[in-house]
Amino acid sequence: MLQEHTHRRFNPLTGEWVLVSPHRTKRPWQGHQESSGFEMLPSHDPGCYLCAGNFRAGGEVNPDYPDTFAFTNDFSALLADQPAFQFESDDLFRAEPETGICRVVCFSPRHDRSLSRMRPDEVVKVVELWRDEFSTLGARPDIGYVQIFENRGASMGCSNPHPHGQIWATRSVPSIPATEGARQATHLADHGECLLCRYLERERQSGERIIFENESVTALVPFWALWPFEVMLLPREHMTDITAMTPAQRSDLAEALVRLGIRYDNLFQTSFPYSMGLHQQPVDGGAYPGWHWHIHYYPPLLRSATVRKFMVGYEMFAMPQRDLTAETCAVRLREQSETHFLDREG
Repeated sequence: MLQEHTHRRFNPLTGEWVLVSPHRTKRPWQGHQESSGFEMLPSHDPGCYLCAGNFRAGGEVNPDYPDTFAFTNDFSALLADQPAFQFESDDLFRAEPETGICRVVCFSPRHDRSLSRMRPDEVVKVVELWRDEFSTLGARPDIGYVQIFENRGASMGCSNPHPHGQIWATRSVPSIPATEGARQATHLADHGECLLCRYLERERQSGERIIFENESVTALVPFWALWPFEVMLLPREHMTDITAMTPAQRSDLAEALVRLGIRYDNLFQTSFPYSMGLHQQPVDGGAYPGWHWHIHYYPPLLRSATVRKFMVGYEMFAMPQRDLTAETCAVRLREQSETHFLDREG
């Protein structure tokens, strides 16, 4: 029934609903199409601001880093020092200063790599750098939340093809993780158990939306998925943040990041764009036993390497909507090879 009829699904992490219209996949498409293919890049680009040994846009010189490298963004959206002020003419007009730090994380010195084209033992170093950055930034008294994310592909706003992500650490807890945290805390209080632990157990029993698993991590298309091939990575053990992971669990997470990246690229045989974000407990000194860390992937491609999902019209003014069901997308991702298509050619 859910594969044939229009319905809406509830997202327990946000309290929102998403409209699902499976019959709309039959409609013809004459709209905008993205460029396709997998651009072959050099291993080192002398004009790249992120390559080892190169000048950055702000004038600093990158070290000859052998694996990963993190630095404070030369054009940060957040600054650690801001003048203190309070703007509130009444309850309708309010503003306050927001301070923070923006970091850039280079995954590899190789300009032509991505998480999907790196070995798991190389990606472990990325996971360990995320852990170290989270710990260091989270220990600061002026930081309340640390958001780790990656935008892959120009269509997702990535301005540089060098494999990298970002970390924005803010004084306050941003709206989306604050909502997820509140929902998880309420569920723990009402049910006596973690929301995502309970959800993951149900998904593993069903298997319908599971893409793959290893000893520590499950990759699945969430029941309430909004983006066409949206995926969540969930640790099978309850942990509020990645600092609690053992070396084996960090290796499993690295393996999962690579395996999912390969499946994404293989789906349409292209450098698959997405925004990926790691949600963890706040670092504002509070206790958050209900928090279960997880990774969201929001990819825009819908039908092919050239047709993407647009959040416009009804989605902007009423409620989110999707055409492909979560179950259909899970099957298509599950069917993909874990050998990258570029490695199968010739």
